[in-house]
Amino acid sequence: MTPREPLTVVRRMLLGLLVLELIGTGAELLLLSHYEDVWQIVPLALIALTLGILGWHRASRSASTIHALRVTMVLAIVSAGIGFALHYRANAEFQLDIDPSMGGPALWMKVLRAKAPPALAPGVMAHLGLLGLAYTYRHPALQEPVNSSRSSS
Repeated sequence: MTPREPLTVVRRMLLGLLVLELIGTGAELLLLSHYEDVWQIVPLALIALTLGILGWHRASRSASTIHALRVTMVLAIVSAGIGFALHYRANAEFQLDIDPSMGGPALWMKVLRAKAPPALAPGVMAHLGLLGLAYTYRHPALQEPVNSSRSSS
């Protein structure tokens, strides 16, 4: 077994997990009608874009596809932070409607424990982003082709 074969296996496993999680998360968001406003469409759009880029990558295996995937994965991580803030704000407003005197750590814990919308659910987008970035780490498509006419100095 060459040293590169285990990396190829791990890379394929990461890609398989990424695709499964993209499809599963996209299906879950659609079933939850997570498209009622523009901000809710962002994770669905990023999932669709990522799946499109992965299809392009399968067809061309170019460095451009890896760069596009990396950008999309960073956007997924950023969207997780925005999603967390939006979920937190919605939960905090709800909790303050119930008990306007609540504040500080009590409010924070109540918001984080809320089930609708789950404050930490957007973390799945960060997970997808990190998984995609792990797949692209030292990806063979990014290696410069060896030019036999170039002298090594």
